[in-house]
Amino acid sequence: MRYFSLPAWRGFFVFALLFVLALSVLLIEGCVAGAEEAALAIERAEGVVVSGYQIVLEAEQARANISRLLARLNEAGELLALARVSYRVGDFDGAVLFAELCGEIVDGVKVDALWLRNLAVEEAGHRFWWAIVGSIVGVVVIVFLSFLSWFIFKGRYYRRVLEMRPEVVSGGS
Repeated sequence: MRYFSLPAWRGFFVFALLFVLALSVLLIEGCVAGAEEAALAIERAEGVVVSGYQIVLEAEQARANISRLLARLNEAGELLALARVSYRVGDFDGAVLFAELCGEIVDGVKVDALWLRNLAVEEAGHRFWWAIVGSIVGVVVIVFLSFLSWFIFKGRYYRRVLEMRPEVVSGGS
């Protein structure tokens, strides 16, 4: 007795072959979509890092202390490098994860850089006004001390002149 006939096996093989082909097309399409998503995430992260460095540069130009910000931007750069490495080895999920972590760090750096820049600008304004007030007070003190010295010197000079007795020179032409 034959339980399986040849035409039944042929139908099973055709079904299995179609199933494998459909599965491979879906997997390849999923990998391509994953690769495109990872490439876009890395590209976005690169743009975010560049804008982060620009905002930190603005904070530095405002004379803010940016040493910690640069350290955090270096961490973000390392994560971006890890994202690129993951992309090259085919770990697209890891690439997206590292790129998103990089973006989160840089977003925090941007917020801190803007705060530090505003603080530095405000402190520069305060220093400017203190310099003006200090200069004005210094000029007033110097003028006051100059007049005081002049009055003291004038009084001593007049006293010495008045204490002098004229000498009468006799005989000579």
